[in-house]
Amino acid sequence: MRVVVGISGGVDSSVAAYLLKEQGHDVIGLFMINWEEKDSACTAEEDFEDVKRVCNKLGIPYFSVNYAKEYYDRVFKYFLSEYKAGRTPNPDVLCNREIKFGPFLEKALALGADMIATGHYAKKIEKDGLFYLAKADDLNKDQSYFLNQLNQFQLSKVLFPLANIEKPKVREIAKKLGLSTAEKKDSTGICFIGERNFKKFLKEFLPAQPGEIVDLQGNVVGHHDGLMYYTLGQRRGLNIGGLAGGNGQRWFVLDKDLKNNKLIVSQGEDDLLFSDGLYAHEMNWIPKKPDTNKFQCFAKFRYRQPDQEVEVEILEDKKIKVNFKERQRAITPGQFVVLYDKNGICLGGGIIDSSFKK
Repeated sequence: MRVVVGISGGVDSSVAAYLLKEQGHDVIGLFMINWEEKDSACTAEEDFEDVKRVCNKLGIPYFSVNYAKEYYDRVFKYFLSEYKAGRTPNPDVLCNREIKFGPFLEKALALGADMIATGHYAKKIEKDGLFYLAKADDLNKDQSYFLNQLNQFQLSKVLFPLANIEKPKVREIAKKLGLSTAEKKDSTGICFIGERNFKKFLKEFLPAQPGEIVDLQGNVVGHHDGLMYYTLGQRRGLNIGGLAGGNGQRWFVLDKDLKNNKLIVSQGEDDLLFSDGLYAHEMNWIPKKPDTNKFQCFAKFRYRQPDQEVEVEILEDKKIKVNFKERQRAITPGQFVVLYDKNGICLGGGIIDSSFKK
């Protein structure tokens, strides 16, 4: 079988390519360039050098494809519009749906591929003609959260070679093979921002609108650099510690008043930031919409969060209402709520609109 591997220059995709070749597949490496910028903190050139070294070591052909325009149009514009609207987006989820399983998949099929493969820690299960997304065996590295927007066709065409392997074993395999990526640290954050200052980067694309930081009584306790730089529950970087008349506890972001350009804060770990449920839209069901409009399951509201027990109500127009069994802190509009059953099967995910209190 011909398999085109999305090879990034990291250890995970390197080992994924090796495992597929060991299984006897005709493997091709495909490196994606999703961001172009002079003096960029994004390490595309260095990563591609690692791709060349790995593919030459494994004896597989490799190509480079430029999806910078597609990424800008399909992911980055959305990223900017969400920040402009005061929300906190998750572009990694969209990158998977719109790029890795969009133009990348199309390119692979054009190269005669039967399947594509990635270095994601996730599992695909086929049953009764349907494809299910499930958690990887290495729950500490599981990335099914970021794949919650995939559809049946996309899942039908992908292999996850690392589904049953734990991360330490992946590095061990890379070391034994002498791959240049064996000791390479995992990439974190969004490629187009990289290691640089987030505020400085965002300011290049969205004009900052400084304003007042106020407490719940409307008292001005400081000044912010622009609402887009802050997220609910944030404690660091507020620069209002030690305020006279305060209760001595740390301040945190409670809400954003977009109309008046005010950042609303409170002190202490009080009850104000907790909610009983949320509403979400653009719900994508894997493998299909449930037969019942109300059911119990588990949910994550951010990556790496432990599963939380919830009750889901399906509303109209791809919208859902999620009721929490235990109150949750800092539910953030723009992030994804991802649903799972008790066996770790991903039921799908949607974009958080708002939270509510009972």
